[in-house]
Amino acid sequence: MKRVQVVGLSAFMLGAAMPMMAQADECSRVRFAEVGWTDITATTALASEVLEALGYEPTVDTVSVPIAYAGMRNNDFDVFLGNWMPSMASISDPYIESGDVERLVVNLEGAKYTLAVPQYVYDAGVTSVNDLAAHADQFNHRVHGIEAGNDGNELIQQMIDDNAYDLGDWQVVDSSEAGMLSELTTRVPNEEWMVFLGWEPHPMNTNFDMAYLSDADDYFGPDLGGATVHTNTRAGFVEACPNVGTLLGNMTFTLEMENQLMGAIMNDGVDPRVAANRYLKEHGDLLETWLEGVTTLDGEPALPAVQAAL
Repeated sequence: MKRVQVVGLSAFMLGAAMPMMAQADECSRVRFAEVGWTDITATTALASEVLEALGYEPTVDTVSVPIAYAGMRNNDFDVFLGNWMPSMASISDPYIESGDVERLVVNLEGAKYTLAVPQYVYDAGVTSVNDLAAHADQFNHRVHGIEAGNDGNELIQQMIDDNAYDLGDWQVVDSSEAGMLSELTTRVPNEEWMVFLGWEPHPMNTNFDMAYLSDADDYFGPDLGGATVHTNTRAGFVEACPNVGTLLGNMTFTLEMENQLMGAIMNDGVDPRVAANRYLKEHGDLLETWLEGVTTLDGEPALPAVQAAL
């Protein structure tokens, strides 16, 4: 009888372990959608570094925003860290409302997207879009944007078409991100005036002494075009892979963090994973927060495993 009980207990333990083994196998690969924006490249690299150190196999595919959401719906991707709101609402909300995609957590607060000027122009009294027209000659009646068709350029053009803030005789300068910032780099040493499309996070915020203009709420939204960025997952992913879900729920970022990482990637040419690894090594306290309640894929304590891997 005693022998039968031992066999029965062993069978029970094996049976109980099988779902856990199946879950670990199902969750061992974490598939990220990434859309080619440097801020999302940086945050995805951070998440990938931590997951790999925990024993997971992160994969990253760069796709367009619509394909990222269709891919989460179709179980091609598990995670997307770049749901900018409210600007992305028209694309993401239908997937959220249908239950195909879940908005897990706000991973960044305080992002912004609106018109900006060098700090010396702001200090001279141009602190609002309402101040631009009075200094039209100093700005050459121009607002410098990025590539044609960009939503920011279109908002500027709409302001001009509406003669908002008495800007009806101004023009938007279509260029590119690099071209606009090159123009800014040329003007700043001589304190020449320029108004341009600015956003944060972006290395421009640390490379230049600049300030954002108020009162463009009707076009760029309140709080200087304020935005929050959300972590999205495919429906059911967090329930199926709760350990990864806990990590993703813990992972929040800051403007300073993203500006620093983007600067390393864009200005210094550092590989995103290398930049992420360096940042994590230098900010060990961050790991303590991110890894709270998290284990390795094999169920071991997370923090010492990640510290050893880094």
